[in-house]
Amino acid sequence: QPRNPHATAAPPWEAVAIPTPAQNRRRLLDRLSRRIVSAGGIGIIASVLAILVFILMEVAPLLKGPEILPLPPLRPGGTGDPPLLVGPEEYQELGYAAFPDGTVHVFPMEDPSRDDPRALAALGGRRVASASYLAEESCLALGTEDGCLLPVSVASRVEHDGRRRVSIDLEADALLQLDPRRQPLVSVAHRSRSGVSVSVGITADGRLLYAASQARRSMSGGVQRLQAQRDLTAALPVAPTALAIDPLLEHLYVGTRDGHLVAVGLSDPLDPKPLGPARATRDSRVAVTCMAILIGGQSLVVGDAEGRVAIWFRVSDEAAPSGKTLRLVREFGKHAAAVTAITPSQRDKGFATADASGALSLHHNISGTLLCLRGNAPIRALFMAPRANGLYALHDGGDLSRWELRNPHPEFSPRALFGKVWYEGYDKPEHIWQSTGGTDDFEPKFGLVPLLFGTLKGTLYALLFAVPLAVLGAVFAAQFMHPAIKGIVKPAIEIMAGLPSVVLGFLAGLWMAPHMERVMPACLAMAVALPAASLSAMGLWRLLPLPLRRRWREGTEILLLLPVLVGAAWACLALNGPLEALLFDGRFLRWWLAATGIPYDPRNALVVGIAMGFAVIPIIFTISEDALSNVPRHLVSGSLALGATRWQTALRVVLPTASPGIFSAIMIGFGRAVGETMIVLMATGNTPIMEWNILNGFRTLSANIAVEIPEAPHGGTLYRILFFAALLLFAMTFLVNTLAELVRMRMRERYAKL
Repeated sequence: QPRNPHATAAPPWEAVAIPTPAQNRRRLLDRLSRRIVSAGGIGIIASVLAILVFILMEVAPLLKGPEILPLPPLRPGGTGDPPLLVGPEEYQELGYAAFPDGTVHVFPMEDPSRDDPRALAALGGRRVASASYLAEESCLALGTEDGCLLPVSVASRVEHDGRRRVSIDLEADALLQLDPRRQPLVSVAHRSRSGVSVSVGITADGRLLYAASQARRSMSGGVQRLQAQRDLTAALPVAPTALAIDPLLEHLYVGTRDGHLVAVGLSDPLDPKPLGPARATRDSRVAVTCMAILIGGQSLVVGDAEGRVAIWFRVSDEAAPSGKTLRLVREFGKHAAAVTAITPSQRDKGFATADASGALSLHHNISGTLLCLRGNAPIRALFMAPRANGLYALHDGGDLSRWELRNPHPEFSPRALFGKVWYEGYDKPEHIWQSTGGTDDFEPKFGLVPLLFGTLKGTLYALLFAVPLAVLGAVFAAQFMHPAIKGIVKPAIEIMAGLPSVVLGFLAGLWMAPHMERVMPACLAMAVALPAASLSAMGLWRLLPLPLRRRWREGTEILLLLPVLVGAAWACLALNGPLEALLFDGRFLRWWLAATGIPYDPRNALVVGIAMGFAVIPIIFTISEDALSNVPRHLVSGSLALGATRWQTALRVVLPTASPGIFSAIMIGFGRAVGETMIVLMATGNTPIMEWNILNGFRTLSANIAVEIPEAPHGGTLYRILFFAALLLFAMTFLVNTLAELVRMRMRERYAKL
């Protein structure tokens, strides 16, 4: 039959190889290895991302600003005269209000109608014209209409008799007749400390009256109380308008109607000394309306009739008689109307201000203005709860507005972390890190710039020591060293990478640092003598007759150089005393202090640079040597065939071709140095200062985290700022590595054409 032309031809028979059991095992192992390696890579990426997510979760609360939640308003005391002052006790379950009729009403916050009016018998029926509250001492000061002042202590008590009960106790002190003319006291201030009591009042006719008492022990062993009263009106340019007394009873601050701020020295409370006025407002027609002192007693908050709020404190001034003078430090957001009330926080350097239009603002001494609220009724008095978790505003009509305050991290702000800040006790703005202090009213200083500076400083000095030695050593090992010697040197250097950094830090801090302090002139001489000895030895080697040089195998000349280096180092150490006597007047440390004005720090950047350099050298050397050894041999042979010397070939052909790998090695060493913790922790003084001086200490981000995190309260501002520092270190390393990879790729494309 004829063949069908459309039929498909049958495929020919093919031989199919049947895999052997050994081949099946190899395929299975290859498949398993591929999956294990892939799983390991994915696991590493997932671990890094998980660490990043955890750090972000710890940092996120810092980025959340303060919250203020309104609570139902109250009206203490029914429909009678509006109270002069209202405040809560610590737990904000009870409140108290001082009224003009001389009573203090204690009432539950949930039901102010069930108030408990308590008459102050010490007033004797006198009406109250003014009131102030001192939060640190829990003390009310009441000024009467006939010129008397009555201090009243306010204490909360918690009892448990089957159920929890909170109560408020009032205890009045002795009534003080402050004004002999019996004029009403429109503003009062009172403070006592260590047997000293100071009372100040402003009368309705604009006089400033002062009274103080001090307990002194007589020679017979008895206690004598001395008292003094003064009229300080003559020390003021015009009538006073606001008062504040610092907690240490060192100064009385008085604001005036023409915008001056007058300080009165209280070194002897019985003999106050006016220290002169300072201009607190921009116009003499603008009065100082209210003042308050922040926790710690250093910062004075001043509000004026134009709505400005500013911080003042005393700084060094050689021209001032007392050695210090009041200085305007910073200003905050301006109110739309005159500032009528200021209340400081009892937990931190925060405070709140209110104005005549009813607006309210929350500030922090370092972070600035945190939030603002608008109002529609003038605010007479403002009070922040003792735990800084509540805010109370008393309006002119007697209504009490309340807010729940949530502000767990007021110290955090970009300005506080990265800007120069004028801190209390300093004469100018500075970058400072100081997270803890000896008192509860300490002002935290969270400047990260000194830590960033220390990180870069330590990394720079480590790389200055490590990069030349590692890269030039890799060039010599790859191009000139004999293979037999290279087989010993390279593994030995690679073993150095396995040395724990804690061992290097231990040796640097406890052995190298004190030894270098004793022989610092010799160490400085080595920086010159060792290179000079090496060059001289190689020059003499080149002058030797060729037959004598050929007795040495090519690439083994390094063995002749080792005794020269050891001898030069020994000579420098032996001449340490004569060098110190000749160049440094016999005492290097004394000469250094006189020449630089900076004391010598035994654990300094030089020690860290050498110790951390030894940790970085193995990484840079190994990767650089591999890159140099992998340069194609035909490039080297072609260069030599064209008449180039081995040095010309190494510098102009091999080194440029291997430069991407060398650059990668340096960047990996940079990352190793940036993240190093134990060496800088043990070999430096961990002082967060900003000095490039090589004989000074420093503190790095990683070392700071290791030092501070064990003592940081969990969830506190310091705790989260340390995680922010870790995030900053993470981001910095990531950006540097990314930039390095981009540069390496460009270099690889450029030199791949050689």
